[in-house]
Amino acid sequence: MKAEDVERAIEALLFAAAGPLSAAELAYRLPEGADIGKALAGLKARYAGRGVSLEVINDRWQFRTAADLAFLMVEEREEPRKLSKAALETLAIIAYHQPVTRAEIEMIRGVGLSRGTLDVLHEMNLIKLRGRRKTPGRPVAYGTTDAFLEQFSLPSLSDLPGVAEMRAAGLLDINVPADFMVPDPSAPQTAEDAAALDDMDEIEFAQDFFEEKD
Repeated sequence: MKAEDVERAIEALLFAAAGPLSAAELAYRLPEGADIGKALAGLKARYAGRGVSLEVINDRWQFRTAADLAFLMVEEREEPRKLSKAALETLAIIAYHQPVTRAEIEMIRGVGLSRGTLDVLHEMNLIKLRGRRKTPGRPVAYGTTDAFLEQFSLPSLSDLPGVAEMRAAGLLDINVPADFMVPDPSAPQTAEDAAALDDMDEIEFAQDFFEEKD
């Protein structure tokens, strides 16, 4: 299959897809040996500066409206639900420290977590249950979703703001300790971390989420 044909085929698949597609999903539809990476790079370059652009979120590709034309869609979209200061703080803690439990969130914030905060974040599909800690009480641990990355236009968790960006934005005191480190949630889990978390099936997910609300 010629390079230009691979590019056209991928273009058609992405336009027809109900959601973002990974390179593996695209390869499944195309003849063996098709150069997916080269075709995606070609499409991204070809659509640069146009009304739609080819974007990658968490290793999944999708055509999206160009950012500078978003105002044209305002009347056709629901107004996004605004998050409270407490919900934004909680979401930031989950993003940087995931997987993290309710008790750990409260310890980092220094105040208790209201019953509705996690509900709102879950209903907006910004967080999900990642599993249960292998500790007394087996508390559930939270992490962010792909919808979180899309909401904040982040290609991956490794693109979360670091110390320099947060200080420039006024989110960190300029006098923070020199050795202060922002957690990297995209870093591979150690064997110890992985062993400390149990997976959950869908039924357990629902049961434990509602238990956490009480």
